[in-house]
Amino acid sequence: MSRILWALTQTKPAPLHPDRKAETWLAAFVHWLLYGSLALVPLTGWIHHASSEGFAPILWPFGQSLPLVPKDEALSAMFAGLHAVTKWVLVGAIGLHVAGALKHHLIDRDGTLRRMLPGDSEAPSVPVANRPHSPSVAALMLWLAAIGVGAVTGAYDRHAAVSPAAAKLEEVSTDWTVQDGTLTIAVQQFGITVEGSFSDWTAAIAFEPRDDSGPAGTVDVTVSIGSLTLGSVTGEALGPEFFDVAAFPTARFKAEIVRAEDGYIAQGPLTIRDQSVPVVLPFGVDIVDGTATAAATGWLDVNRLDFQIGQTYPDESTVGFTVGIAFALTATRNSGS
Repeated sequence: MSRILWALTQTKPAPLHPDRKAETWLAAFVHWLLYGSLALVPLTGWIHHASSEGFAPILWPFGQSLPLVPKDEALSAMFAGLHAVTKWVLVGAIGLHVAGALKHHLIDRDGTLRRMLPGDSEAPSVPVANRPHSPSVAALMLWLAAIGVGAVTGAYDRHAAVSPAAAKLEEVSTDWTVQDGTLTIAVQQFGITVEGSFSDWTAAIAFEPRDDSGPAGTVDVTVSIGSLTLGSVTGEALGPEFFDVAAFPTARFKAEIVRAEDGYIAQGPLTIRDQSVPVVLPFGVDIVDGTATAAATGWLDVNRLDFQIGQTYPDESTVGFTVGIAFALTATRNSGS
């Protein structure tokens, strides 16, 4: 930005070929495209990442968030499209700029390239007040036209992360039917907590509330890994380095439910990427409506390396080892259970 402000306040060398009106105008037009694109491309990308849920690395001082920029999927998609559109305008401007420079050097064989080098130039200058405004207006019109083309082609619409289709889960036979619930994960990336959720999972629950210690039932949970949403890094999380959903479409937790001194625990193997690790999930249960409805919540932490997830990230400087898994559900007892 300081380079642009500096350029706008300085006198510029007079054209070497003032008689070539169209060429001189085009050179000024391309410079305006370059200056504007150098500001618009990083700004639209910055806002796109700041408005995205999930981690998107933005350098100090603002981190993931930007002032006055809300976390909004539609806003993120719009600025992602604007970023792509302005990027292509920048690419085109760079191409025209390079082509013009080569034309001057190889065909005209004049001193244009030499005048770009540091040092004093003997070329006359054009005062700021005498610069024409039409190239800047034309550059503005081109940006508006490019933005309009982006709108027509749907560049600003919401786009789902490109990943293999989520596995379709079959209905399960269960004594308790889940009426509503959430299954979420939380990871650390560059010290920032990223939260996501699985939208498709099943739970076969056999559970009998009890006040004293002892067995209280079983639970068998299957999760469609492809149903994960993890903000702006969903696609990466589902890729080969992490969950590898194409090769391992589901995860499973099959456990016994035990009443402990301070609540219930579900203990058994958690299987992700064909790696089975015994875990203990503490949870609380609130029985309402007699014994017909139960609300349960629980949380446990696992180490991603135990499941061969993210092995190319062997330390926590980028992705933390600990992954938090939480659930909350309300279930009703089936008649006859």
